[in-house]
Amino acid sequence: MSAATTRSRTPDRLCAEAVDLARGAAEEAAAPGVVGEHAGLVSEGDRVVTHFFECKEPGYRGWRWAVTVARASRAKIVTLDEVVLLPGPDALLAPEWVPWSERLRPGDLGPGDLLPTDQEDLRLEPGYSGEEEPLPTSAVSHEMAELAEAEDADVTPGAPAAQPMVPSRGSIASVAEELGMRRARVLSRYGLHVAADRWEESYGPKTAMAQAAPATCLTCGFLSPIGGSLGQAFGVCANEFSPADGRVVSLAYGCGGHSEAAVMPKPPQPAQPVIDETRVDPFPLRPARGAGSVPEAGDEETAELGHS
Repeated sequence: MSAATTRSRTPDRLCAEAVDLARGAAEEAAAPGVVGEHAGLVSEGDRVVTHFFECKEPGYRGWRWAVTVARASRAKIVTLDEVVLLPGPDALLAPEWVPWSERLRPGDLGPGDLLPTDQEDLRLEPGYSGEEEPLPTSAVSHEMAELAEAEDADVTPGAPAAQPMVPSRGSIASVAEELGMRRARVLSRYGLHVAADRWEESYGPKTAMAQAAPATCLTCGFLSPIGGSLGQAFGVCANEFSPADGRVVSLAYGCGGHSEAAVMPKPPQPAQPVIDETRVDPFPLRPARGAGSVPEAGDEETAELGHS
């Protein structure tokens, strides 16, 4: 270790003794009554010392006022360098700043909100070929451009997003629109994978609902298939009583609302009435005397009760 390094780690005596100078500078920079006790010092170099004072400002727990003083070579007077409020080892700090694109969560987007998409978003790729110029094997290649030129048509230059809404005849955009490729960007393979993982986590075979289901959505009549490559593993539930109604579900998902889970039995049909036309059943118009549950009483018995 050199002599210069040793001197830089040893606090200068005059600078270390300038506690009152450092406190006065801290009190001048801070509000009255917020500068606390002296909390130590540290040597910053040759004849440069930083004094620390406790901060009593509400909301700044663990922070310290740092006042740096210095002395010129062979000088007897200590001068002030800078005053700053710094966090200590156990200071209360604000959480680390996170960009809005990383703080955004599903469901945060509300009516009227606009969510810009990064130009280099890994979930998207250009809808034509991946570049402004089409691939040699694509239907909108240079051969198509030469054919359009032979027909006195113009090929629109530039990226797909910069092209007009109504493409001119023979342009790359017009051919792409005929092929169903009018969108400037489409989902990339990475975008398909992350979407599939997200949907499978919510409505996939590993959920508690799917584990207790009698069958999978693959055999359910309420499953509405979707197109594209995602249709090989997902569909849309159309059962209003299912917890996944209107959601994209995995074909391996299932719930108790499966169309074939429990078929309601048909009510028994009554037998057809049988009419016997060979005999006649008499039906009396009045009940027979003595057919009731109360015996019939004579006039003598009812005279005492005042009956006529």
